[in-house]
Amino acid sequence: MASGTASRSEDEESLAGQKRASSQALGTIPKRRSSSRFIKRKKFDDELVESSLAKSSTRAKGASGVEPGRCSGSEPSSSEKKKVSKAPSTPVPPSPAPTPGITKRVKKSKQPLQVTKDLGRWKPADDLLLINAVLQTNDLTSVHLGVKFSCRFTLREVQERWYALLYDPVISKLACQAMRQLHPEAIAAIQSKALFSKAEEQLLSKVGSTSQPTLETFQDLLHRHPDAFYLARTAKALQAHWQLMKQYYLLEDQTVQPLPKGDQVLNFSDAEDLIDDSKLKDMRDEVLEHELTVADRRQKREIRQLEQELHKWQVLVDSITGMSSPDFDNQTLAVLRGRMVRYLMRSREITLGRATKDNQIDVDLSLEGPAWKISRKQGVIKLKNNGDFFIANEGRRPIYIDGRPVLCGSKWRLSNNSVVEIASLRFVFLINQDLIALIRAEAAKITPQ
Repeated sequence: MASGTASRSEDEESLAGQKRASSQALGTIPKRRSSSRFIKRKKFDDELVESSLAKSSTRAKGASGVEPGRCSGSEPSSSEKKKVSKAPSTPVPPSPAPTPGITKRVKKSKQPLQVTKDLGRWKPADDLLLINAVLQTNDLTSVHLGVKFSCRFTLREVQERWYALLYDPVISKLACQAMRQLHPEAIAAIQSKALFSKAEEQLLSKVGSTSQPTLETFQDLLHRHPDAFYLARTAKALQAHWQLMKQYYLLEDQTVQPLPKGDQVLNFSDAEDLIDDSKLKDMRDEVLEHELTVADRRQKREIRQLEQELHKWQVLVDSITGMSSPDFDNQTLAVLRGRMVRYLMRSREITLGRATKDNQIDVDLSLEGPAWKISRKQGVIKLKNNGDFFIANEGRRPIYIDGRPVLCGSKWRLSNNSVVEIASLRFVFLINQDLIALIRAEAAKITPQ
């Protein structure tokens, strides 16, 4: 037994010596603790380098089961990298680079957005008009001047759009798809708007201006000259263009009057002087004159009714604003001023209360605030000959004058700046002192007589 244990210890020492010699030959590899469990996972680059070094240096594992090459945190030196490149090792699969794929996806997602944004102003009808006009004229300047698009495009925008349709595969593909989805009637309407060539206008100008051609005339013109006219031309389109040419004096039998050859060119004022005013008189319209007479009669009737109701305007209602307006004028005897409105008293006797459809009063207290507790005829304010104002309560609820209740059937004298409270509505009674002084003076003159 002793000899067996001794031989084991010798073998262990020899293995340890071999490990030390191999580590000194390859370089210093730090000894790290690691778990004995085997986890199937992909190795990193440094782990692959260390495992290849460990396999080449050691043939068998130690008794402890520690693998010196299995170190996840260590990084090989430059000398070790050179040895690894020379030594045979397992091929490492290239790791996919995530960033280029992401950038490509972002670019692909952004391109349709830009294209659709560019296509938002250029409609499929505009693209079809542009293509037809360029095929006709071969001149983008003429297309810009003659074709009426859905928007006002500049010459540069027309050029850029044409070049994009020719050379940009994404825009041309989307434009073709959009044009294929157009309705056949819409395509026919777009093609009918194609520009007229000189040959077409020459054929149309031969139709006399004094004649009154019909659609059959232009249809016959299409049948007689099928090569000269555009394929999508219709008799109605030819008639509309012929009328336009007639309006601008472009037909063969039409002549434009030249300007006068004298030194003085006829201007607008000279032409206006030559016009006979008698020829400019309008025809008499009996229906219009009858309507004007009826309207005048109606307005006169309304004015007469307002004049008859003038004596009923004993109280004027005025809304109170932030601006300080004068309370009195030459016709106002007193003012019942509230928080929202003020009532101008212009007669010697006015009635207070709540206005209804059947009951009309002078001072409608519902304009100031909630007046459902106020009687339809709450009270009467009178001006005596001596210049004193009295208020008589004729409603169910009492009227408070400066805090003193005035019951139903009784009356109270009102002075200047008296506070009148009716069912939680408060007013200040203001008297026109100058006008009342004149009334008292006149009353004093009349009394001695």
